[in-house]
Amino acid sequence: MRKSNYDKYPAIKMHSAQQCTTGWSAILAQLKSKLSGRGILVIECYHGVNEGELEKALAAVFKADSMINAQQAYKSASEIDALTFPDVTDDRIFGFRTRLNIEAFFDDKKVTSLRAQIDQKNSEIVVLYGTGASHLVSDPDVLVYADMARWEIQQRMRRGEVSNLGVKNCDLEIARKYKRAYFVDWQICDRLKKKTIDHWHYLLDTNQPDHPKMISIEVFQTAMEQAVNQPFRVVPFFDPGPWGGQWMREVCDLDKEPANFAWCFDCVPEENSVQFQFGETTMELPASNLVFFRPKQLLGAGVYARFGDEFPIRFDFLDTMDGGNLSLQVHPLTEYIQEHFGMHYTQDESYYMLDAGQDAIVYLGLKEDVNPDLMIQELKAAQQEGQFFDAEKHVENWPAKKHDHFLIPAGTVHCSCTNSMVLEISATPYIFTFKLWDWGRLGMDGLPRPINIERGEKSIQWDRRTEWTKKNLINRFEYLEEGDGWRAEKTGLHETEFIETVRHWFTKKVHHDTRGNLNVLNLVQGREAIVESPAGNFEPFVVHYAETFIIPANVGAYTIRPYGEGSQEECATIKAFVKY
Repeated sequence: MRKSNYDKYPAIKMHSAQQCTTGWSAILAQLKSKLSGRGILVIECYHGVNEGELEKALAAVFKADSMINAQQAYKSASEIDALTFPDVTDDRIFGFRTRLNIEAFFDDKKVTSLRAQIDQKNSEIVVLYGTGASHLVSDPDVLVYADMARWEIQQRMRRGEVSNLGVKNCDLEIARKYKRAYFVDWQICDRLKKKTIDHWHYLLDTNQPDHPKMISIEVFQTAMEQAVNQPFRVVPFFDPGPWGGQWMREVCDLDKEPANFAWCFDCVPEENSVQFQFGETTMELPASNLVFFRPKQLLGAGVYARFGDEFPIRFDFLDTMDGGNLSLQVHPLTEYIQEHFGMHYTQDESYYMLDAGQDAIVYLGLKEDVNPDLMIQELKAAQQEGQFFDAEKHVENWPAKKHDHFLIPAGTVHCSCTNSMVLEISATPYIFTFKLWDWGRLGMDGLPRPINIERGEKSIQWDRRTEWTKKNLINRFEYLEEGDGWRAEKTGLHETEFIETVRHWFTKKVHHDTRGNLNVLNLVQGREAIVESPAGNFEPFVVHYAETFIIPANVGAYTIRPYGEGSQEECATIKAFVKY
């Protein structure tokens, strides 16, 4: 195997010299200079920002009695628990996407009292900080937004450093903290972020402890504009799991210490971040900022009209090479996910085989003679009584080889098995998986992984059996066109799914055009390729094997050709876009 060239820390290099201020001392000195001895400084914070670190930095510059944490005006933790319970629920995994805004967390009497305190200090500097700080005043003199990438929040949750919004629950198990953040905290913070963006003066990157970075809103807007007019990659993240394998460790040059790496989010802007390089300084911001603040340029007018400011396409990796089977599972139908979780589209998906061992198989669809009542009865017996569930008795399995493409519309029972390396191409609602059977094993936390047979049986499409699956869901390759040194074929997804995928094989330059539609691609074969603008609208962009990259709708025409060490090889990309 050749030395890995996978880039784990991609960054967008800013064209023009832009100022990025680093370190609390320099940042706060710059902010204080904007106030001229009096006025209101608001530091609005995304969930997960270390307010203790922020308080310590502020206390070194501002008087203690001039600093106000927004949480002083929150309702009590018990009131917030009661307020959010209908969305959080008592389910270990699932909740309902909240309709609450940050205003609901505040106690009106406490807000009135704090506003009176602020008014009394009109001849000095007042500093308000924390999530919801901007709610306390209508027109601050300086408004700073302290941002945080979701993956970093999750790491802090695992270390017991972060509670959910408005409560003290650092010691709660990570699954429940994550669920509450996903369904409540992050929804509220995203709405507040979008509401306040037009009033920001500065933006803070607080991902690295004690190493903040700040840019002005003008620089932020320039960065957003540059990003949506060129190819770019988000920062991938990798995590071990009970079924994890060894392929990504080698191909992506990962840490040797963890026992395995099970999955990677290689393009999930809701969770991933984007890095911007300002000279020698790299700033990391949530990739969702691009979706929120440049949605039409990134997604295209048609996709934006259909999905709003949500990025609807997900690329991620599932590695079982020398590992175990994924759970046997099914995803909810659209009607179910809308009614029970507040999502307006569901998790249709597919497995593209980046690699596969000789014994690799995929469970997909049901046997022709499946008995639904018996299958559910035996699944429940396995869950409740510890009996072994014989998956092969009920679920069809298919041999899997490199470059196969298995289509998985919602409602289809499925599971990738050992010795497979899957590029999962799917719609974005990624946590809505109903596990039916998990092979009797424990999760990474030593606890049984949650099984959802009752939910799953309401979504299983029992008519998706052997012959139907073979005809509709496996290698539905369709020749499209070819040219000098290239050929194109459609590989899916299923007709009920809104994503289309096209694979190009090439030894020479291939011409593409977004036609005003978001494109997401992965280099599924070949060591290296280069993406270029025929009109010179962006700098040439090099991609490596297995890297996922985004071509914003704004880009229009672009080309891809083999490059560098891979210039003599046949390459292949798979491209996903939303069907109109």
